[in-house]
Amino acid sequence: MGLKTIPFRDIEHQAVNMYEAVVAMSGQAKEELNERIVKKAIKNHQDSEIDVFDEIEESTIENYEEEEKVTTIAVEKFLIGEVKWSKPY
Repeated sequence: MGLKTIPFRDIEHQAVNMYEAVVAMSGQAKEELNERIVKKAIKNHQDSEIDVFDEIEESTIENYEEEEKVTTIAVEKFLIGEVKWSKPY
């Protein structure tokens, strides 16, 4: 579930400049995180049909669901060619 060592050659197949590749992966990770936050907010809003006297269930360790890290998802998408980016100039 974690990242493994990635050969530079694999990254060079997607981008000639290593810095561009890092920026592209970073941007994709930000998008993945934003999507995850929006999905969680929508789910919480849909689940929140509470009244004044209702008790809110607090999340506990038992309710914790481990998700794949956004950086891992972004790097995997970059390496298979799903990340598209353009230079701003």
